[in-house]
Amino acid sequence: MRRFDYARTSRAGEAVDLVAGEPTGAFVAGGTDLLNLMKDGAEAPDLVVDINDLPLSDVEVVGEAARERLRIGALARLADVAAHPRVSRELPVLTEALLATASPQVRNMATVGGNLMQRTRCWYFRDPDFACNKRAPGSGCPAQEGQNRWHAILGGSDHCIAVHPSDLAVALRALDATVHTLGPGGRRAIAIGDFHREPGAAPERETALRHGELITAVEVPLPRRGTRSGYLKVRDRATFEFAVVSAAAVLRMDGRTVRDIALAFGGIATRPWRSAAAEDALRGRRLTDDTVAAAGRALVAGARPRTHNAFKVELVQRALHEVLGALGDDR
Repeated sequence: MRRFDYARTSRAGEAVDLVAGEPTGAFVAGGTDLLNLMKDGAEAPDLVVDINDLPLSDVEVVGEAARERLRIGALARLADVAAHPRVSRELPVLTEALLATASPQVRNMATVGGNLMQRTRCWYFRDPDFACNKRAPGSGCPAQEGQNRWHAILGGSDHCIAVHPSDLAVALRALDATVHTLGPGGRRAIAIGDFHREPGAAPERETALRHGELITAVEVPLPRRGTRSGYLKVRDRATFEFAVVSAAAVLRMDGRTVRDIALAFGGIATRPWRSAAAEDALRGRRLTDDTVAAAGRALVAGARPRTHNAFKVELVQRALHEVLGALGDDR
């Protein structure tokens, strides 16, 4: 690990100024991802700013009764959010995604903001002995023809096919969350769908954040009465493992007909993946094996599988069938 300077502050504005003033500055809270990146040599900040003293850990309901939102501070620990009574009662997709994340020990340390900012688990990115366009732009992407079992079948480019690893981000994508930030230019509200970027020709730019911009909170609209939601994570082992594929579903039913639906997926794409095509195949239709199968085909219509990850095309369709089967009425 390379030598670095360390600072700690209890003021958000000062934290932003410190990181913005250092080209390789970084924020740290739980440190469950950044410290590993630094040990691996995938990141080498000259300045690390500890933000654990910032007052950004509350979880509260805001807004008027008809438009209530859950505001989750960026420093709220994953375990605390999962245990919050409004989350467990009204947002099961969020609770299930959080409880599927890593291990209890990590969930006790990791923060909501840090989880959204975590880097890919691509081994080519994490090993400085390999070329990687994400770590060293222009050096190449060995995953294209190399060992790519874990990599994306959607949203990739010739420059990068690394998968975003967050379970939380997949659930938030299905819930139409908003990310609030504070940066050198002031405050911003970023729709979760605009927060993570597809790699294109610049895979090193993973989010919409500018350098020195700090996540302060995430807001989630609380669902209307009768909304059902759930999260399914398919992985190689039961704990402390990233998704091979995952599926988040939020839906409202009118009898056996889908009145409205939001679907998001992890493990298959370079960012948390929302599928409007799959949603359109179900909205206004009866929830049957046939309509779910049609939605699955729509989801993977643009897939570009590689040598070792082609199995994800079928697996994610099965995951969609299972998560909707658990939520739907008699089909």
